[in-house]
Amino acid sequence: MPKMKTHSGLKKRLKKTGSGKFKRGHAYVSHLSHNKTHKQKKHLAKAALVHPSDMKRIKTRLGK
Repeated sequence: MPKMKTHSGLKKRLKKTGSGKFKRGHAYVSHLSHNKTHKQKKHLAKAALVHPSDMKRIKTRLGK
């Protein structure tokens, strides 16, 4: 059986932390920022961790 390829779009969007978790960016940042409050934009700018319930699916997409 051939090797499974890494999902190229996903590997560009995630970064692995030292403890093995994955950091991700938030959605709703790219445009229409004038409608959002300063507080909302400030929180969206910070990275978040991938939820544990999604980890199995993400690891298979990354071939890990």
